[in-house]
This record gives sequence, C-alpha cells and structure tokens, in this order.
Amino acid sequence: MKFLDHLEEWIIASLMGAATLVVFVAVVHRYFSGLPIPVVQDWLIQINTSWAQELCIYMFVWMAKFGAAYGVRTGIHVGIDVIINRLDTPWRNKFIVFGLLAGATFTAIVGTLGANFVWHMAQTDQTSSDLEVPMWLVYLAVPLGSYLMCFRFIQVAVHFIRTGELPKHDHGHVEGLEDEIAAAKGGAA
Repeated sequence: MKFLDHLEEWIIASLMGAATLVVFVAVVHRYFSGLPIPVVQDWLIQINTSWAQELCIYMFVWMAKFGAAYGVRTGIHVGIDVIINRLDTPWRNKFIVFGLLAGATFTAIVGTLGANFVWHMAQTDQTSSDLEVPMWLVYLAVPLGSYLMCFRFIQVAVHFIRTGELPKHDHGHVEGLEDEIAAAKGGAA
C-alpha cells in the first residue's frame, strides 16, 4: 500500500509542479513577446506556446482526479456530519459504512462508464486541438482516478469496520518529523 500511496502523491505533486512551470514559461513568453526589443521580440514571436493552456487544463484534470482519491485516503474531503455525529454509536457506524460504500459504488459506476467511453474514444482518431495527443489519453483520467477513488473508499470502509476510526487530517502534522526528532535525540545522547 505504501507504494500506491507514494505513487499517488508523486503523480499529484509532479503534475502540480509541471503545470506551474508551464504556466510560468507561457506567461514570461507572452510578456517578453510584447516588449519592443527588435531581435528578442521577433525570436519569441516565432516560438509557439499556444499548447501551454491546453496542457495545463489536462494536467489539472488528472491532478483533480488523483487528488480526490488522495482526499478520501487522508480524510481531507469536506463532509457534513452534524446529524451523523449526534446518533448513537451503532447507528452512527452504520451510516458511516453506508456512506463509504455508497461513495465506492458511485465511483465504481463513474469509472466503468469512463472506461467504456475511453474504449470507444480509442477506436477513433480524435486528437486534441493544440497538443494533437489522442483524446482517449486525456479522458483516461476519469476511469483511473475513479477506480482509485473507489479503492480508497473501500480501504477506508474496511479500516473503519476493523478499528472504528476514520482518517483524520491533522494540518499540523509533518510526515517523518517524529523519526528525525528521535534520530536527533539518539545522536545527541
């Protein structure tokens, strides 16, 4: 599971970093193309960065789909649980499991419909307008992200049934910090 967790985080972080870099380059290009510096302006106008916006949109779609699965795993999705938390523990637990399984069912349906759509899209020659990549690659984010999210809902449900605990995101927690503190205390002794 750790490999999948790290892969998920790596994909999200890489897409976020790449999108930031692409937007930065496109904005700098656009700014310097407008400056009346004869040689530089002529050279920059020849460089085509019209693909940057389309690429960023696709990266943000992929980032959102994988980010949603990450949100389920870490418990950072917003939820309205005022009524659920006021119920007696047995009823509360039943509603939580029902909600998690409903989320898994919904994302499994979206993933299956998305996979069917991608399969049919792959049978065509449709490409994106600027990047000219096959559109099925772009839409592949829907089934992959949805199935990962479905898996995360099932994972959280199983963990909740076994332990009675839901993932809770602690904004002050820094992963790996305890290990470094322990290592520093051990090295100082």
